[in-house]
Amino acid sequence: MNSETSAGIVRSSELTRFRLAPNPGPMSLAGTNSYLIGAPAAAASVAVDPGPLDEPHLKALAGEGRIELILITHRHADHTAAAARFSELTGAPVRAADPAHCHGALPLQDGETLHAAGVEIRVLATPGHTSDSLCFHLPQDGPHGSVLTGDTILGSGTTVLDYPDGTLRDYLDSLDKLERLGPATVLPAHGPVLPALDAVARAYRDHRQGRLKQVRAALAALGADVGADADVRAVTDAVYADVDPSVRRAAELSVAAQLDYLRIHPTNSQ
Repeated sequence: MNSETSAGIVRSSELTRFRLAPNPGPMSLAGTNSYLIGAPAAAASVAVDPGPLDEPHLKALAGEGRIELILITHRHADHTAAAARFSELTGAPVRAADPAHCHGALPLQDGETLHAAGVEIRVLATPGHTSDSLCFHLPQDGPHGSVLTGDTILGSGTTVLDYPDGTLRDYLDSLDKLERLGPATVLPAHGPVLPALDAVARAYRDHRQGRLKQVRAALAALGADVGADADVRAVTDAVYADVDPSVRRAAELSVAAQLDYLRIHPTNSQ
């Protein structure tokens, strides 16, 4: 399931392929996985997250055949920067949750079902990483289906909550929603394909609960509470003591999101 063509296109599941965009970094890991969805006999594909504005990358995707629709998982530039240009190259409309990232089409709605490229695609609102984060469920992709998870679930590590736009309460609710889809294949926007979405969602939730306990312990050690004047930097120093400087800002955002959650749910780790 991982054969690669000369254009760098990799088979990721029965109904999907992807090309790794040339934008590696601390937040994007090896780069953005730009997906192509399509049934084997379909005359066109659906593209998801065309990624950075890199002309060879876009032309390699467009060279795989007609693109009838472009979908966006969320607003971050490593997913959207090339959307307008890719729409221009292919003539395909772009749909996202945020109207600002749509081109020639209406915004996507939670619970909407799309039928394109011979595939049923179910749109799931999964806020938390960002407020506009979406996942795309392909129920007919293999024995348990698959889910393109964007940055809501990554192929390695854990995701950042882009607080205050993304909140921990929303993120935990989104993990619950994804867990209910069962052992679907995870098709993340960064990192490798994973099996068993339900198990991954539970592991992500356990990780967040562990971080909440660490934040509580750090506040106790600092003699502080979760009020608005809580020192995000001091708590980050305690909870993420060994974090690489390149992702320090991301760690501080996560701590801010955790403090916000604890203000609303002071005795609840769920």
